[in-house]
Amino acid sequence: MAAERFSIQISDVTLADLASRLEATRWPDELESAGWESGSNLAYMRSLAEYWRHGYDWRREEAALNQLPRYRIALDGVNIHFVHVRGKGPAPLPLIITHGWPGSFVEMMKLIPLLTDPVAHGDSVEDAFDVIIPSLPGYGFSDRPRERGMDPQKIAALWARLMQGAWLSAIRCAGR
Repeated sequence: MAAERFSIQISDVTLADLASRLEATRWPDELESAGWESGSNLAYMRSLAEYWRHGYDWRREEAALNQLPRYRIALDGVNIHFVHVRGKGPAPLPLIITHGWPGSFVEMMKLIPLLTDPVAHGDSVEDAFDVIIPSLPGYGFSDRPRERGMDPQKIAALWARLMQGAWLSAIRCAGR
């Protein structure tokens, strides 16, 4: 079981396609004064689409995410993407953090410095963790499962295999 470095590289064509789809959105009618009673508020959805179309800087986010050590590894025939940040200290304890449905590894980014560098946040060096944050199968940069049945128990088994893998020792020894 070998983990390979992974770089996020979304093509300009893909981003242009997303922009054109957002621009071409056909908005539904809304019941007057419905607010959120009949589903998502139309004004909110329009502002959200406008933000994604004109306010969100994907290239800046992509560059920030590419500063993290990211990998992919084949587990049970599914390529799983994960972030692995080594803890600062003599013996950091490996810790896996996973997101939910729907979700993304990005939700966990603010935790990394708190867990990997506790001294910088007023805690003891003995409290450092090696943080591993995988993307669920079918989410982020992990492959989607090829068959039905990827339930919480199967994902837990994948995460156990990920945490027991020889890749972790190899990365520690290489200082990556």
